[in-house]
Amino acid sequence: MRHFGHISPDAREGLFFEEPCVFTADSPARVLSVALGATLYSPATRPRLADDVIKLAGRGVVSMVLCLEDSIDDAEVVGAEANLVQQFAELERRAAAVPLLFIRVREPEQITDLVKRLGSSVQLLSGFVLPKFTRERGELFLEALTTAEIAGGRRLFAMPVLESPELLHLESRHETLRGIARTVDTYRDRILALRLGVTDFCSAYGLRRAPDMTAYDVQIVGSVIGDVVNVLGRADGSGYTITGPVWEYFRLQERMFKPQLRRSPFMGRAEELRTALIEHDLDGLLREIELDRANGLLGKTCIHPSHVMPVHALSVVSHEEYSDAQDILRSDRDGGGVLRSAYTNKMNEVKPHRAWAERTLQRAEVFGVARENVGFVELLAAGLAD
Repeated sequence: MRHFGHISPDAREGLFFEEPCVFTADSPARVLSVALGATLYSPATRPRLADDVIKLAGRGVVSMVLCLEDSIDDAEVVGAEANLVQQFAELERRAAAVPLLFIRVREPEQITDLVKRLGSSVQLLSGFVLPKFTRERGELFLEALTTAEIAGGRRLFAMPVLESPELLHLESRHETLRGIARTVDTYRDRILALRLGVTDFCSAYGLRRAPDMTAYDVQIVGSVIGDVVNVLGRADGSGYTITGPVWEYFRLQERMFKPQLRRSPFMGRAEELRTALIEHDLDGLLREIELDRANGLLGKTCIHPSHVMPVHALSVVSHEEYSDAQDILRSDRDGGGVLRSAYTNKMNEVKPHRAWAERTLQRAEVFGVARENVGFVELLAAGLAD
């Protein structure tokens, strides 16, 4: 699979200075953690789930979570588990290309039970999403994952979800974060990414952000995101990929504020695309993706297919970013210093910007580098057209 692999080779050649790499579920964890992109959640109860997975893979989705937790009723769990086993068997039978597939469980024992019941179709599974992750719950989940991995004969990753009230509450936040850090460090090779459960954070205070508000506008949520990145997202080799929070909206809502999407990038090219994004409340999503990046997050939890291509289009490295990153790393090998950007619009200070440059090139490997005259609008339009 590859990002933008659903569009034609000719179209990719016209968009990319360097095309996204090809990867598989067996690629190194450092590649897969960046490649997750827009991770689309789907309830495990869907009766035609195998068809959905194949169709979405053909539309550019590269990672999915099949959910047994909050997206389904408590009474549906047993049936949803049976449905998952049946749908995985169907995917194996059809030998179709599928995204990276993860199962979101409720309890640790579901991990070992499901791996046993999946049988040979476990080869299609990349891992499990672990909800309400704390030190105590996390250790039980990760022990079960280790046992299941041995039983299934397949590498399985964990994606803990940081969403517990203990993490949100100020008096317990630091101790909870330290406990989570110790737990995931013990199982570092199994941790693909950490996910943020912002909906649960808001729930603890009876809050819900509007479609013209980002998660960062809710100050109590923004503060906990900052602390999670502070402890678990460091660029010194000790950090993890931390993914952006879910965007809840996908239909037109009554607006209180004017649209956030500037008109100028669309002028003369795709004004109708801008209108469609605004009508579906995706201008707020685009702003939140940019704020995710600015705050050290990569990828995003998604609950609707219309969110996928905006996330991926904004994940492509611009030619300017790529040029700066290469210049910084080249100069770092030569001893450092300060240099003017090749685009003559900024200062690149080699040693302070080195970690940014390394992360940028990791993203460039997976999402590609756009040509000089190609921006978000062209990438999004091409991704949606196919």
